[in-house]
Amino acid sequence: MHTTASDARQFVDALQGFATVLAIKVYRLDVDGLPPVPVLPCLDHEALLHGGIDPHISVYVEDASASLHEVAYIPQARRLELEVASTIGECTKASREAFVQLLQQRFPDYAVRLQPPSRIRNEYRVMDACRAQVTLREVLTGRDLDRTKLSIDRLQTISALMEKQSRSASWGARTVMTPLIAVAGVLSYETLNVFVGSLTASTILYTRYLVITLVGGFLLYYGVKAVQLTETANRVWKRCAEYTLILNERRRLAK
Repeated sequence: MHTTASDARQFVDALQGFATVLAIKVYRLDVDGLPPVPVLPCLDHEALLHGGIDPHISVYVEDASASLHEVAYIPQARRLELEVASTIGECTKASREAFVQLLQQRFPDYAVRLQPPSRIRNEYRVMDACRAQVTLREVLTGRDLDRTKLSIDRLQTISALMEKQSRSASWGARTVMTPLIAVAGVLSYETLNVFVGSLTASTILYTRYLVITLVGGFLLYYGVKAVQLTETANRVWKRCAEYTLILNERRRLAK
């Protein structure tokens, strides 16, 4: 652990040679000698209920073109990961590619990987909701901290409403799923009985299975969508919490 913490500090020092370090997120590392920037826990990984995540630090930086990037340093795996979702709208594709090449040149012994946004986890929707209220650049470099705090508070209110909407969808899926499948089964059974004389027994049987499968598939999709809404609301809330921690650290450092 001492070695990985020392490596992490050296990585941050090296980053400062070609980019401006704006904030640092730490996961299960006790790193001394970090620059005077906001330092906070890595909420995305601290919130996971399973283990198996390597200790790492994730750094928000601004490059020479004034683009923002988030790069994670994982010393045990000897890997750098460029998180794309968190900096949507804060950098161009060209600046991201140039930054990846720069990382590969400066850290040739480490694998550099892009972590693209996941549509399954609705990360584009999360960042759209966040950027509609406050941008990452405002949180990291904005001068009017009070105004930024108000924007974060609005976003937190929206995340609470999103969470309530997701609960409604989840309860709706669990409430209607079993009764609706039962009703579909009964209706298909009674309706197909009318055609007993014109259809074969196997056709009637397969049609019943098809009806139940279609109804069950629709409700399964509805249930998965409700889970996705809950995940989206949680991610927006975690983004609010991260922004709040960064802002609080900026206030403390400014004193």
